[in-house]
Amino acid sequence: MSETKNISAYRQSLRDKILEVAMQAFREKGIKAVKMDDIAASLTISKRTLYEVYENKECLLLECLKKYKHLHEKGVEQMLRTKPNVMEYILASYRDKLNDFRHTNPTFYSDMVKYPKVVEVLQQDQDVSRQRFLEFMERGINEGYFRADVNFDLVARIYEVILRFIMDEEVYRAYDIEEIFRSVIFVSLRGYCTKKGVDVLDSFLNESNTR
Repeated sequence: MSETKNISAYRQSLRDKILEVAMQAFREKGIKAVKMDDIAASLTISKRTLYEVYENKECLLLECLKKYKHLHEKGVEQMLRTKPNVMEYILASYRDKLNDFRHTNPTFYSDMVKYPKVVEVLQQDQDVSRQRFLEFMERGINEGYFRADVNFDLVARIYEVILRFIMDEEVYRAYDIEEIFRSVIFVSLRGYCTKKGVDVLDSFLNESNTR
């Protein structure tokens, strides 16, 4: 029994280590540029052992994204609990996303659409993300930062189209991600903020411009 537990613990530890090394490599070099041989070599394990754990690169990528999503959701929940209001959450999230993008090879994003199972999972997550967005907007209305006369379901769908365009057309290669946020996301955000929300947003942007 003890031996079985040790094997299971080793197996789980190996799975976690593979995901950690693979995700780092995918983000640094892009998905296509990373071979299963490279990952096995980085871990000093055989290619056969790697394939026993993850049968192909698409399965490995899916598990990497699931783990990343889980960690991201935990971070979001933590920020939602600790930030005093929606505007503080948005600005903190913005800083995190900038840092995330700047430490990720743009090829990583363009490579993802080449894996059908990954695309399917991302599409399934879209409805869940939209519902969370609507709940967040409702909180912003209650806190007095967002206008109550805005159709936020429509806003969510427009954001989905904008994000798809940015990814499909690889706009992030031509423009810095901070410029995209400021010219697209913050402009629209300002439009559905109340004066209270606009004051917070403008103060943040003015402070950022002076750095």
